[in-house]
Amino acid sequence: MSTLAMILAGGAGTRLEPLTRERAKPAVPFGGRYRIIDFCLSNFANSGIFKMKVLTQYKSDSLNNHLSRTWRMTAFLGHYCETVPAQMRTGGDWYKGSADAIYQNLNLVTDENPNHVFVFGADHIYMMDVRQMLDFHLTRRADCTVAVLPVPIEEGSEFGILDVAADGEVKSFLEKPKNPPPMPGDPTKCLASMGNYIFSTETLIREVTEDAKHEASAHDFGKSILSSLNQRAKVYAYDFMLNDIPGQGHRERGYWRDVGTLDAYFQANMDLIQVEPIFNLYNTRWPINTGRSSNPPAKFVFADETNKRVGRATDSLVSEGCIISGGLVNRSVLSPRVRVNSWAEVQDCVVMENVEIGRHAVVKRAIIDKNVVIPANAKIGVDPVEDKKRFHLTESGIVVIPKGARVA
Repeated sequence: MSTLAMILAGGAGTRLEPLTRERAKPAVPFGGRYRIIDFCLSNFANSGIFKMKVLTQYKSDSLNNHLSRTWRMTAFLGHYCETVPAQMRTGGDWYKGSADAIYQNLNLVTDENPNHVFVFGADHIYMMDVRQMLDFHLTRRADCTVAVLPVPIEEGSEFGILDVAADGEVKSFLEKPKNPPPMPGDPTKCLASMGNYIFSTETLIREVTEDAKHEASAHDFGKSILSSLNQRAKVYAYDFMLNDIPGQGHRERGYWRDVGTLDAYFQANMDLIQVEPIFNLYNTRWPINTGRSSNPPAKFVFADETNKRVGRATDSLVSEGCIISGGLVNRSVLSPRVRVNSWAEVQDCVVMENVEIGRHAVVKRAIIDKNVVIPANAKIGVDPVEDKKRFHLTESGIVVIPKGARVA
């Protein structure tokens, strides 16, 4: 049984601006050491799926560099993780939607000639054994299987919702319905599409080719193909809550986050730092793979209690190469090579690589991109009125400082 994974990584991620000002959304750092795309790719690698094509488009240099330097597979065994830039094989257009992205790259499918094709997005945070979804797909002899997640029925109008029979066969697909149909067996919840699909190769080729003929189409899998696919093919919904990850605790089951907004991105990072996190990066039986570095270990220096100059971090993730030099870090995620100088305070923050925080600075509820210098005595996240004059603020009041900024 041969398979091919087509990973859609071309989104611009405009709602994550300014984090996506110079990079594609899947390349945005997450959880200290990782990039968002690492979670999708790790799911495939941990599931034993080793043929992956990553379709890129907007601002892809950072993503391409990360993949080429990190995701090097064993070519001797026919394994690969290859980036495919927008080829414009069908004309001069960028991808018009997710279905069009596959259509413009059908040569990749026909060259590999797999029995089944995974079509997954690259910009969500979750752990999933995709082999279990494939087994479900094969057992049902489905033409298409859609990964779904139960959500409260009152939130169903925010998602693409599937109405399914008791055995999982899809009766209809509804895009953000006002009155979502309940899932079988639980009237309080409905089934939201996760945007992850398995197609038989024949069905995939037929559907995206037919869709390409209609100029009025949105050329999107959810809106344009799944909305009517059940009328001409066997479509099933795979309940993500049934997916079993080795070493995963009960609280983690079904964890899936669309980090499409700055507030969602911030909260997903905060999910990592609890004593018993609802998303656990420390599960050695399902590792999240990323690049190796030559950074030295993190260092905590000064234990001068008299002058309150103590380097310490509590309820935080601190990556390699960080130096906490007489400052305090609390409930924060620090990427490699962050320096927190004496008497500085970092509270409820996501801090990316190579950031320096000066003496006596106070930084609260902030996302700080790479290569930023916070000067001594700066106050960030303390006064919303002043913050709004200088920085980007999210709806919930998170301060966001772009890459390379020199804060006055």
